[in-house]
Amino acid sequence: MKKSRLVVAAAAVGGILTALVGCSPGGGGGGGGGSVEHATNCTNKIVVKDAPTVTVWAWYPNMAKVVDNFNNSHKDVQACWRNAGAGGPEYDKFQTAVSANKGAPDVVMLEADHLTNFEIQNALVDISKYGADKIKGNFSAGAWKDVSAGSAVYAAPIDGGPMAMIYRTDIFKKYGITTPPKTWDEYAADAAKVKAAGGPLFGDLGANVPAAMMALEIQKGAQPFVYDYSAKPKDISIKLDDQASKDVLDYWANLSQKGLVGKQDQFTTDYIAGVVNGKYATYISAAWAPGYLTGAGVGKGSDKGKFATAPLPQWDPANPVSVNWGGSALAVTTQANDKALAAKVAMGLYADDASLTDGWKTQTIFPLNQNVLKSSDFTNAQIEFFGGQTANKDVYVPAENAYKGFIYPPFTVYYYAQLQNQLTAINGGKIGGAAAATALQAQIVKYAQSQGFNVK
Repeated sequence: MKKSRLVVAAAAVGGILTALVGCSPGGGGGGGGGSVEHATNCTNKIVVKDAPTVTVWAWYPNMAKVVDNFNNSHKDVQACWRNAGAGGPEYDKFQTAVSANKGAPDVVMLEADHLTNFEIQNALVDISKYGADKIKGNFSAGAWKDVSAGSAVYAAPIDGGPMAMIYRTDIFKKYGITTPPKTWDEYAADAAKVKAAGGPLFGDLGANVPAAMMALEIQKGAQPFVYDYSAKPKDISIKLDDQASKDVLDYWANLSQKGLVGKQDQFTTDYIAGVVNGKYATYISAAWAPGYLTGAGVGKGSDKGKFATAPLPQWDPANPVSVNWGGSALAVTTQANDKALAAKVAMGLYADDASLTDGWKTQTIFPLNQNVLKSSDFTNAQIEFFGGQTANKDVYVPAENAYKGFIYPPFTVYYYAQLQNQLTAINGGKIGGAAAATALQAQIVKYAQSQGFNVK
């Protein structure tokens, strides 16, 4: 959730990738995990002492309240929760437990783009066997695709990150931008206009957010990976140097090299200070960004009331494409002693009205549950960070409902790390966008083949 999405790309590379060699979906589940062994390590209180417990690793900021809500409403099972770290640190610990075949929780929180990493190690349970289809209707097609492989379902979605464009209303007004850019051509033209007038950077090409760049390439029509773990776990299609990917990288390389956007790593102290002080006119990000930014003090001081949001600029406004950055889900591990009971917790935790309401009102999550997305309280909420704008109704709910889902590779961590390196080279003026795409294609194909994949 939030910052974990940004730092995990370079985390735990060695541990996760070592386990992928050979790519066989076979292997052990079973021993070492389970409720009884870990029940004494709960951060929360167990309400029904004689009920079986299901251990959970998750890092949402309001998880203590969520677990209490679940335990207070269930007599047949109790959730035993602890925070094993946010993003990368948790993944390191989970990978260690997977490799050792012991020590994993029954239920683990994973970001959607990292599910396949663990599916291929036979570390996650297909919860379609335990009633997942009963909750499928609660989610958009894209949200469900992100947690599925063929007919198998490997996690219960909770939050997502439909992308949009946050912008400074004061900067737009000062430089005569009366309407937020609806296309990327308009975005580049507005950026040039502001620079020519001596204004601030229009946006930022942060090398440390490769997941966002992948999403923007997909928006243009790229299909970086085609992979079906359930059908052909050793076969993968890799197309990172197609024309759409080259076009998007060239576009951002051009903005970067002309000085129209910044080259700052995002979510650093310097970057946040720049957002506060009006160094950037726009911020291309996801629905969870306001919660992260307000937590960092943005929108509370002299910049209060100066932010608004608009739909993500499009390549073809007649055929808009919605994309996603981030999003987390709860998966059942193959080390769970009682997989049916663990699935009940994974599908029921953070699914009740009280938890979901607390999540979106505190901007802890952008919920994917359609019961929330269709509620008048959520859709009509006037978001303080955006000066009272009904941002959910205007921007984020339509974007989420239009999202079609991505296909992630079983080596997301390695891919993100190499894409980050290419973005760093682009910002350093060492390589152009199209050349970066070509280099990335060669790197990832070589790596995939070294791991035993048949690259199509």
